[in-house]
Amino acid sequence: MLKTKLKSVEFNCRVPKAQTVHLAGTFNGWNTGSIPLTKGEDDSWTVSVDLPPGRHEFKFVVDGQWCCDPGCDGTNRECPKCVPNSFGTMNRFIDVD
Repeated sequence: MLKTKLKSVEFNCRVPKAQTVHLAGTFNGWNTGSIPLTKGEDDSWTVSVDLPPGRHEFKFVVDGQWCCDPGCDGTNRECPKCVPNSFGTMNRFIDVD
């Protein structure tokens, strides 16, 4: 049986006033509560997730609100690391080798 090699990927965002930040994406069925980020002393939030190779779409959930990236408008179509979703907003993506 062939095993898929996972790669540890660090996700981070800077939202100093947030109380909670979670990561949701294609890799966890868009579950808004299963991957919490940890707040660091510099007010950035981080988490490492083991992902298989391929393209993965994701969003942050900041205090219960979906967020492509803090400070980025949900319909910003100029972001080179975003793709449109079926809700008329944008998702971030990451390509894992």
